[in-house]
Amino acid sequence: MAEKPKLYYFNGRGRMETIRWLLAAAGIEFEEQFFETREGLLKLRQDGALLFQQVPMVEIDGMKMVQTRAILNYIAGKHNLYGKDLKERALIDMYVEATMDLNEMIMYHPVQPPETKAKHLATIIEKATTRYFPVYEKALKDHGQHFLVGNRFSRADVQLLETILMAEECKPDILSKFPVLQAFKARISNIPTIKKFLQPGSQRKPPLDEKILPKVMSIFNIGNVA
Repeated sequence: MAEKPKLYYFNGRGRMETIRWLLAAAGIEFEEQFFETREGLLKLRQDGALLFQQVPMVEIDGMKMVQTRAILNYIAGKHNLYGKDLKERALIDMYVEATMDLNEMIMYHPVQPPETKAKHLATIIEKATTRYFPVYEKALKDHGQHFLVGNRFSRADVQLLETILMAEECKPDILSKFPVLQAFKARISNIPTIKKFLQPGSQRKPPLDEKILPKVMSIFNIGNVA
């Protein structure tokens, strides 16, 4: 029996959360190794485990993989979440890159200085509702299918749902003008593997709050979380 993938990161969302989502969506159990201090991160670096001295890192299939997109591409390809051909993969990539742009804006919101936090939140909401969500709303409406690409479940659906839920943490009614996305959210949330991941007690992480923020800042010794 193959060993479970092992995820190395701090005990929070950051760039690892999308990897957790994708593994969970594929029905893959995984283990996590958290570092609680900067010394834990430095030890990983000193051990030579991190190719570019950065996390996230995932041990999977005999590899120590780094770089978030490379990890996600591998998981998606391995578990048939990456389309049936190159054209579908290209479309999935376009959708995914956009969700990751929005995801990253939301991810960095907790570390904004107090004087820019309100403006940053307004920018998140404005871009979500005028640049990103209208594209997904139209795509789903135009082809009338349940999934974004090829009428089959893919990483594009997983990553869009993750980002929708993060956006709703910023503004609970952010989907109010997007009925097709509301239906998409309900539908994808009820896929058994996703539904399990959304239950309390899963390995899904809560939003970064002011309680854990100082620890994260200390671990990375910089003004961001990943």
